Amino acid sequence: MAALTADIRLIVGLGNPGADYVDTRHNAGFWLIDLIANDRSLSFRFEKRYNADECKLKTEGKDVYLLKPQNFMNRSGQAVAGLARYYKLQPEQILVFHDELDLPPGTNRIKQAGGHGGHNGLRDIVNHLGSREFFRVRVGIGHPGDASQVINYVLHKPSVADLNAIETANRETLAVMPLVIEGRIDKAMQALHT
Repeated sequence: MAALTADIRLIVGLGNPGADYVDTRHNAGFWLIDLIANDRSLSFRFEKRYNADECKLKTEGKDVYLLKPQNFMNRSGQAVAGLARYYKLQPEQILVFHDELDLPPGTNRIKQAGGHGGHNGLRDIVNHLGSREFFRVRVGIGHPGDASQVINYVLHKPSVADLNAIETANRETLAVMPLVIEGRIDKAMQALHT
């Protein structure tokens, strides 16, 4: 089987803007991208062109853009597609961090392509890019156990134990990001998933 490689040029963290949402589970994508920016001493600045907070990571002889859409979650695709068009990036060069109900807190997983699984942020990105081929880091937040409770669940804070587990998994993801940026996705997956 061929090695899974990629030329990641855009990393997107998904969340909802505003103080009311900062600590909610739906903002797990923001938490992870903030961790990466802080680790590299990068500061986000608002870019009106995409309605997103953006910064640039210079590494491995290339620029990698970090993006936090400032539309609400279900409109995330506008910013992602806007930046991708501007820099002429292909979906396969994009990595999206998002909260994942189907994984327990403390479990992050890398994958390429696939459906949106009912996630409104992913759905909008697929619609705006016209492709499902982008990479994802699924940040496990757990499931409330009842589908009718999902909206309430994602828009509330996790327990202290769940937050600690999410933060631990995010630090483990941070540790494999150099492999991701080098394009060695299979090696990053192996390290993160075992």
